[in-house]
Amino acid sequence: MTSIETISLSGRKKMVSNKEMTFLERLYLVTIFKGLWITIKHLFTRKVTIQYPEQVRKMSPVYRGQHMLKRDEQGRENCTACGLCALSCPAEAITMTASERKADEKHLYREEKYASIYEINMLRCIFCGLCEEACPKDAIYLTTSKVLVPSSYEREDFIFGKDKLVMPLDMAMKNTQLLNAN
Repeated sequence: MTSIETISLSGRKKMVSNKEMTFLERLYLVTIFKGLWITIKHLFTRKVTIQYPEQVRKMSPVYRGQHMLKRDEQGRENCTACGLCALSCPAEAITMTASERKADEKHLYREEKYASIYEINMLRCIFCGLCEEACPKDAIYLTTSKVLVPSSYEREDFIFGKDKLVMPLDMAMKNTQLLNAN
């Protein structure tokens, strides 16, 4: 039997033994039977599969759903196209184009600069929430309303533009009423 002394990156020494395997260990029969025993045990345990349309799995309280671009109390978009959400996205799923607000668009956008194009590629998004945390204007958030990204066979359907991301006006007004009531 030989032993080898190695040094880890942390500086701690570790003893590694190189002992000879016995005849039974070389046959691997014990290891094979242990693996079979685990398989047989799992055959008789209760399955965790649910029948989806009829049964709905309970969502976690910290669930992050579909993205949404918020509006303020007057119905104007909060996003100022600063690009911090796109920079913080590890999957590089967010793209945007900034534009200058015209005089007749003051009722649509809060600031002088706004995102004329704001797209999220849901196939790349990992729902980490970093875009939500990076936004200085609290313009983007991941809903907790248990809304899932709908399925489709076309890749283009998973690129969400402002038409799918901006909060509906009636929802923005409802949120304002709730805040004023509290």
